[in-house]
Amino acid sequence: MNFSAYRDWQPTPLIKASFWLTAAALLAVVIRPGIWPWALALIIADHLLLTFAGLWPRCDWVGSNWTSLPPTSAARGEIAITIDDGPDPDVTPTVLDILDRYGAKATFFCIAAKAQRYPDLCRDIVKRGHAVENHSMHHRYHLPFLLLNGWLAELNAAQGALTEVTGSRPRFFRPPVGLRNPLLDPVLKRLGLQLASWTRRGFDTIDSNPQVVLAKLLKDLKAGDILLLHDSNVARTSSGQPVILAVLPALLDAITAANLQPVTLSESLDRCQNP
Repeated sequence: MNFSAYRDWQPTPLIKASFWLTAAALLAVVIRPGIWPWALALIIADHLLLTFAGLWPRCDWVGSNWTSLPPTSAARGEIAITIDDGPDPDVTPTVLDILDRYGAKATFFCIAAKAQRYPDLCRDIVKRGHAVENHSMHHRYHLPFLLLNGWLAELNAAQGALTEVTGSRPRFFRPPVGLRNPLLDPVLKRLGLQLASWTRRGFDTIDSNPQVVLAKLLKDLKAGDILLLHDSNVARTSSGQPVILAVLPALLDAITAANLQPVTLSESLDRCQNP
């Protein structure tokens, strides 16, 4: 393994503390072997904390994580709508039409294998002014158990596929269901990706009631929020309509009424770097 490729990675305070705690516990056992049960318990507790931090999607203890837009974006009244798990030929085109009708921009976290299956649809997302970002190659749920090489292979494959399809290299990554482990952050740094989760989600993959989903998204709505919806693997209303199609117009009406401007994550990042 080429560890020099990760030399620019800076561990978080929690990762640093974990390293030194483990080293101190092992040294203590060398000096006083009889305390090994206490040292082992301490190391286990430490690793449980790291595991929890990785499995908490909005946590930034193990690496940088956008749970909201930067303060400069919030000050401009910007908000981000992010849409996961597509592209889907039965849902995404209608989502794009609704966004066009409102003049709103969104960020689509696309599964790279689906992007390869529907390249024209993925290119249409970009053509209409939206952003396509990395949501893994295959959207498998074992990703939190990957080691460095596993994360690198999964993300790099998705980066290559999405770049080839859209002509634009993704700048953000969102793992399936937001789950990860502490080994993801150095890989993100190596690939030039920023982890992005959300401020609020509607749980539209499991809740078929559009009003309930909408209420969750609108609760305490404010500038800087990152909202999460899905255009694939989505629940359907009693009439069979994908929930996102029932929710999105009302959501955009509320965003307009609040004088907020939907932007892509990439636009927010550019404006933050070049105010």
